[in-house]
Amino acid sequence: MIHDIANTIVSYIGDWGYIGIFLLMFLESTFFPFPSEIIMIPAGYLAYQGEMNIYIIVLVGILGSLAGALLNYYLAVTLGRKFLIKYGKYFFIKEQTLTKLDTFFAKHGEISTFTGRLIPGIRQLISLPAGLARMNIAKFSLYTAIGAGIWVVVLVGVGYLVGSNEALISEYLKSATLIALVSVALITVFYILRNKKRRKILED
Repeated sequence: MIHDIANTIVSYIGDWGYIGIFLLMFLESTFFPFPSEIIMIPAGYLAYQGEMNIYIIVLVGILGSLAGALLNYYLAVTLGRKFLIKYGKYFFIKEQTLTKLDTFFAKHGEISTFTGRLIPGIRQLISLPAGLARMNIAKFSLYTAIGAGIWVVVLVGVGYLVGSNEALISEYLKSATLIALVSVALITVFYILRNKKRRKILED
């Protein structure tokens, strides 16, 4: 079944070209449960076949991811905050919670946005708390693009290297996901230790 879906996506991307990749990655980065694996891996395979340019694929994939993330961000800014302030008490979310969220993202928004883009199931949702906290839009865009860019390069690379071999794709994806999660853990630990050291220096 996965093979059939992948073949269908390949045909669609072949028909729509780079615009198709942008639109599909835009959807993947919003609320739609649309895995980026079935977009960027086939695109990488098309690059291997010489039908598309691998650098443009990566660029368009990143731009699509960023555009979708920005949509979530602005929805959270314009609608989410007003909704939570008005109805949050029914979900046990107080206005003080939003204040704490603001403070957290003011201090740790960059690392949260970057690492969040590398975690399956979180990458589409990290834009929402960033928007609720009104994280600086330039920083949000930068760290979203970096995090999304790393994942896009990994997926395109898998497609380019292993083509349509389902077994190898599954194996490479598991390894890539594990490496991403371990990297997130290490980056987080390093970030915490660095902050502790910095606070200690300031206190001294």
